[in-house]
Amino acid sequence: MIISMRPHATREEINHVCERIAEFGYKVHSIEGEERVVIGVVGIGDVTICLESLEATPGVERAMRISAPYKFVSKEFRKGRSAIKINGCEIGGDEFVMMAGPCSVESEKQIMDTAEGVAAAGARILRGGAFKPRTSPYDFQGLELEGLKLLRKAKERTGLGIITEIMSDRDVELVAEYADCMQVGARNMQNFALLKSLGGCGRPVLLKRGMSSTIKELLMSAEYIVAHGNPNVILCERGIRTFETATRNTCDIAAVPVLNELTHLPVVLDPSHATGKRSLIPALSRAGVAIGADGLIVEVHPCPEKAVSDGAQSLTLADFARMMSELKPYIRLWSEARARELAAV
Repeated sequence: MIISMRPHATREEINHVCERIAEFGYKVHSIEGEERVVIGVVGIGDVTICLESLEATPGVERAMRISAPYKFVSKEFRKGRSAIKINGCEIGGDEFVMMAGPCSVESEKQIMDTAEGVAAAGARILRGGAFKPRTSPYDFQGLELEGLKLLRKAKERTGLGIITEIMSDRDVELVAEYADCMQVGARNMQNFALLKSLGGCGRPVLLKRGMSSTIKELLMSAEYIVAHGNPNVILCERGIRTFETATRNTCDIAAVPVLNELTHLPVVLDPSHATGKRSLIPALSRAGVAIGADGLIVEVHPCPEKAVSDGAQSLTLADFARMMSELKPYIRLWSEARARELAAV
């Protein structure tokens, strides 16, 4: 359910409504604007009786059902866009945000060279894996704590925000100490113990779509995080597994506008995992900007041929700088369209 309070409802009226909701056994999730408070209600109980009671409660303008199974992340709950703040920039706001860096943190020189290169080219957030989920148990698994420390050092040198992957609910507190944004990889999209823990991590979460997951399943996973207390979720389309073998995955480019219709959460595109080929990343990046993504997350390495993971889909620093230059006219049009959209809200 959604409870829309009257404009300038008093704090006493808002608190009383929340108390009434709790009496029915439901949980409360509120959005407080300058003039109006909207209260989301989830749980199990007699919805009809609860709605009728709340409609008659002082300060309530309207009470209504949410039809979507994902309540808090649905546009029925919040019509406008959610803007997620990460280290001074907003994903979902009026800035197209670029996240870039290597698949894995390998050494101090590698991550420092990458951080300085992508920052100079215009990236706002440095990506890099300290904990790596690998298909083979014999592949490089990441530097773990040492990798997190190197990411922090790169942030101190460049000012870039840090996004890194979290693989286990046991590591949430440790990774949150070093990261500005926690990334949930495709393999962990339905790791519900992890998603619940991220609800209390105090950091934004970038949630990647599972390789065989539907859009509804992605949104339900986002709902886990939000329902457990963390509204700062960013969705990521990174390609899905199909019968096609020409690319590493099949980029569901239509997922971006579909998600923009269904949810208020920001949506970013990962052209590196979606294609698995360095040569295809610039074209797909242009498509991501044009179709309305809020940002890109791209793999970049100072020497891809020596990368311990995902070298074939990593841009060189020169390639990344060239791509960023080529994207400028597309991002300019994106900014104009976003300004019109925000002005209309």
